[in-house]
Amino acid sequence: MNLLLSETSHLDIGLLVASAGYGTSGSILQTSVHAELDMLQVNCKALLELTHHFSRYFAQKKKGGIILMSSMVAFQGVPFSANYAATKAYVQSLAEGLAIELKPHGVDVLAAAPGPVSSGFGQRANMNMNLSMTPDQVSIPILKALGRKNTVLPGRLTKFLVYSLNTVPRWGKVRIMKIIMQGMTKHQVA
Repeated sequence: MNLLLSETSHLDIGLLVASAGYGTSGSILQTSVHAELDMLQVNCKALLELTHHFSRYFAQKKKGGIILMSSMVAFQGVPFSANYAATKAYVQSLAEGLAIELKPHGVDVLAAAPGPVSSGFGQRANMNMNLSMTPDQVSIPILKALGRKNTVLPGRLTKFLVYSLNTVPRWGKVRIMKIIMQGMTKHQVA
C-alpha cells in the first residue's frame, strides 16, 4: 500500500476506482481460513486504506470522485460465498455512508453493485458465471452515475435480480441466493 501511495504522490489524481478484489465459493467448512482472511484483507482493509487516503486528498482539493466496487450480493447473505458477500456488504455500507459524509467537501462517492462480470473473477472464485457482463457494459453506467447517485446497479440482469429480491423477506433472499450459488459454483453444495 505504501509503495502505491508513494508512486502516485506526484500525480494529480481526481478519481479513485477501488475495484481490486476476489471471492471464494463453496462451503466455509471446506475453505481455508487463510484464504478467507486474505480476501478480507484485499476486499476490505486495502480498500479502506485507499479510500481513507484519497478521501482526505480529495477533500483537501475540494473535488474528486471515489467509486467502490460493491456487488449485487452485498444486499443479503449468500450461502457458499458468505464471506465474499459479507466483504461486499462492508464495501456497500462504507460507500453509502461516505457519499453523504464527503459530499459537502466536493467528493462524490459511488457504490457500484454489478452482477457477474467477465473479469477473471469467476475463474479465481471457481465459479461458472454465465450471463456475465463485459467490463464495458459495467463501466459506462458506473461512470455516468458518479455524482448523480450513491449506488448504481449496472446492467438489466443486475437490476432485475436486485429489484425482484426487494419484494422478498431477508430470510427468503438468502434461500434464493443459495439456489443461485448452487447453479454457479463448481463445488458440490448441499
